[in-house]
Formats: sequence, structure tokens, C-alpha cells
Amino acid sequence: MDIDFFKELERFSLLVRKRVSTAYSGGRKSLRFGHGISPVGYREYRKGDDFKLVDWKVYGRTEKLYIREHEEERSLVVHILLDGSGSMGYEDKFGYACRLAAGFAYLAVLENEKYAISLFCRKFYPGEPKRGRINLIRSVEELDGVAPRGATSLRAVADQLEASLKSTSLVVLISDLLADTEEVLSSIYRLSGHELVVIQVLAPAETELSFGGDIKFVDLESGQPLITRITEGERREYLRRLGEHNDRIREACSQVGAEYFLFRTDQPVFESFTEMLGRTIIQKA
Repeated sequence: MDIDFFKELERFSLLVRKRVSTAYSGGRKSLRFGHGISPVGYREYRKGDDFKLVDWKVYGRTEKLYIREHEEERSLVVHILLDGSGSMGYEDKFGYACRLAAGFAYLAVLENEKYAISLFCRKFYPGEPKRGRINLIRSVEELDGVAPRGATSLRAVADQLEASLKSTSLVVLISDLLADTEEVLSSIYRLSGHELVVIQVLAPAETELSFGGDIKFVDLESGQPLITRITEGERREYLRRLGEHNDRIREACSQVGAEYFLFRTDQPVFESFTEMLGRTIIQKA
């Protein structure tokens, strides 16, 4: 696996948007991934409180003195779900997805946080949370030895992961998401209790269907062949249905506060991370 882009990632840091409940924030705050002190709420100023903790912006809105309360941030595990099913073997989608997974793991290592890379197809192969560069090198070597195969069962994977997590985590799902739309949506909703990043990886041919005429397709998950003729009308219908499928995934992610990205395998991996930089998943260190 080519990991030369790791050096470029050293300029970035992961962000985790933790759910907070305060009278004035009303939602989530973007927080730097790792340890530290973060604001969690407000209370009215009491005699003897440190005046430095008064939030003057809140005072400007309410004309009352409020103190910011803080708590120590908890370290989160980055759980990376990597689709290893047969369809990911098309035009090296799996290789691209592996580089994305390794990149997220490397960002966690830079913060001295734990990560876990879990492969899935029809079955779920949970990874053990670990930290450190030595473990990262081992993870990369293990991924190099994996060949995508078999069918996909996203819903079962989401159920098993959710049942195994004991606290809120950062979950990164990397897949072509070429499964039944309702199953994909169900998986997103199942994992929505965590900080969720959904990354769809597709080959250029899958986003364009640029070929036509008599074509033999082979289902990479079932092995079943299909001989058909691709006309311009069928191409337009395919693109319409793919667009509708992806739009519903994007809408579901928006509804639950997850981030959704679609990357083609002809886009350099570092450019994909740069795009995520603009969407608050990662930030410049």
C-alpha cells in the first residue's frame, strides 16, 4: 500500500463534534480530537466565582452573568469500518478504501489515540483498538494481504458494532454502499448515536457508465454473469437510479448529523482528505 501521503497528513488533526447540551449552544460544538478541557454548559454567576469564567457574549444577549462550566474531554476510539466484500474488488476500490482507512488510523496515531480497523462483508471481523505507529504499520501490512470477496450485510455489521461499543465513538464507514438503499439507510440510523463519517468509494465507470453495446457483467459478490446491451436510454436510467440512491444516503446522513463524502478512485487520496478538511472532520494542526 502506498502511504506516502501520511507525511502530508501531519498538517491535519481530527475533529470530534461531541454532543453537548447547554442553554445557549443548542447543539454540537466542534472540538479538537484528544484530551483537554472543553465547555459543557453554563450556570448563573455566584459570589466567589472566578470572574474570568464569565461568558460576556452570553451577558450581551441576556444581561445576566453566566459562568462556563468545563469538564475533561474523554479519549475516543476511532472505529473504521472497511468494506471487504467482492464488489470492492472492482477497479481497485478496495485499495483506495484501504488508504483512506489507513489515513484515518494515522491521524488517530498522531493524537496518541486508539483506532480499530474492522473488515466486513457478510460477516463482521472486528478489529482490536490499538495505538502507536508500530501497530499502524502492522495494520497496513495486514490490509495488504486482504482480498475482497463475498456479499455485504451492512445492517448486520451496524448491529454488531453498535452492540459492542460501550461509549460514544468516532465511527468511519468506508464502502461503495452499493447495497439495497433501505439497508444502507438502516445502517446509518443504527450508528447515528456516534460521531459518524460515511465515505462512499466508487470507480469512474460506476459513476459514468461510459461503455455501451453488448456487455457481459459479473456480480463480484455472487459470481453470477449477466449479458446485456447498454443503450443510451438504459445508461440514463442507471445514472438516475444511482443518483437517487446516493441522494437518499446524503439526506439520511444530514438528518442524523453525520458527514457524507463520495470519492472516486481516480481522485488522489490526499485530495480526498483535503476535501474533508473543509467539512470540519479534520483541521490544520
